[in-house]
Order: sequence, then structure tokens, then C-alpha cells
Amino acid sequence: MDKYQEQVAIELQFWKMEVMKKPSLADNITYKIQGKINGYIPQKVHDAITLAIRQMVKAVLFGSEITTSSMPPQEMSLIHREALVKSKIESYCKTGAAEGGITGAGGFLMSLADFPLLIAIKIKLLYEIAALYGFNTSDFRERLYVLHIFQLAFSSKKGSQEVLQQLENWDDKLFLLPENGDGFDWQTFQQQYRDYIDLAKLAQLLPVVGAAVGAVVNYQLIKKLGKTAMMCYRMRSDLMR
Repeated sequence: MDKYQEQVAIELQFWKMEVMKKPSLADNITYKIQGKINGYIPQKVHDAITLAIRQMVKAVLFGSEITTSSMPPQEMSLIHREALVKSKIESYCKTGAAEGGITGAGGFLMSLADFPLLIAIKIKLLYEIAALYGFNTSDFRERLYVLHIFQLAFSSKKGSQEVLQQLENWDDKLFLLPENGDGFDWQTFQQQYRDYIDLAKLAQLLPVVGAAVGAVVNYQLIKKLGKTAMMCYRMRSDLMR
């Protein structure tokens, strides 16, 4: 390992420890608040989010319309790859912030439209990151990995710990993975994502402050997803060895 590889290996271990920590009091309180909020949010909001997630899942697993930049040369070093990854994350954060600000300023109906748009931005980013680390998302099993990263980033504390354990030693489990989407727990995936974003995104539906909230929340959500993806691909990268 060179110095940069040693640095990211340490960062990866600290990140794993953070994910696997026991839920704090704040985590438990937030989880309870989210449960109550779910009961107050109009059903059409729940329906819109669920529909957006289902469409996203279908596009990720079976669609061919999601394209990425070409993968970098195999001999490119980890530090160069990750410089490109970080630049890509920042670019997508700005795109998401702009989109959130516009839809937040548009009121309730425009804010509903933000959910599928934001999901599309997130998934496109994950495809770009996968390519930069040298993984081919035309492989169905790589698309499952993308969905697991998404789920890890936007789950409760307990849910994220379970997903991280599934992602550990992923390449040793490839022969056990389903060859189609029937083996994926869609219901849990949808509910975890909805629970995670409900609290953060609810304020975007409010008048006046919706635009500012939409921009900030989208930026932070995409930034969190980008960091999670980097850590997940570091776990698999031959460049870390």
C-alpha cells in the first residue's frame, strides 16, 4: 500500500465503526418521530414516493437508459480515480440542490415532483461512481450492489447495519446472488427510504422556506450517498490491496 491507500483504509475502518455503533438516544428519538410523521403525511405523498421508488428500482435493474461515462483505464491509481469521484459527487450535489430549490419554491405539487427527480439524480451518480471504480453496471449483480448502497445510505441505524453486513465480502457471495429481481426485499427497501427522507424532506412542502430547505436537504442527501458509495467501493477495490 502507498500512503494514500493507507489513509483510505483507515477512513474505511472508522466509517464501518460509525455505521455499526449502537443507536444513540437521538437516533431512537428520530425513529419515533418519523413513525408519527408517517401518520400525518397525506396518503398521496406516500403514494408518490412509493411510485417513484418502484420506478427507480425497475429502471436500475432492468432498464438500459441509464448510461455512464466510460470506465477509466485499469492502470489508473486509486488517488486519481477518487479525485474524479469526488468531483462527480460535488457536481451532482450542486445539480440536486438546484433542482430542490426550484421544486421547493414551486409549492406542494412541485415538491411532490422532486422525489422521482432526486432519485434519478442519485442513481445516475451511483452508476458514475461504479464506473470510475472499474465496475460494469450492465451486470445485474452490480446493479444489485448499487441498490444496496442506496439502501445503506438511506436506512435507519439498524437497517444500515444489516445492509453493511450483506455488503461485506460481496465478491465472495456472487454465486449466491439472485439472477433476477425476485430475491430482493422491495418492501423493506421502500419503507426504509421513505422513513429516512420523510423527516428531512417534509419541510420542503412548506411555503416560503420550501426553496431553501429543498436546496440544502438535496445537497446533503446526495453528499451522504456519495460518501457511502465511495466507502462501499473501497471495500471491493483491488486498488486497496
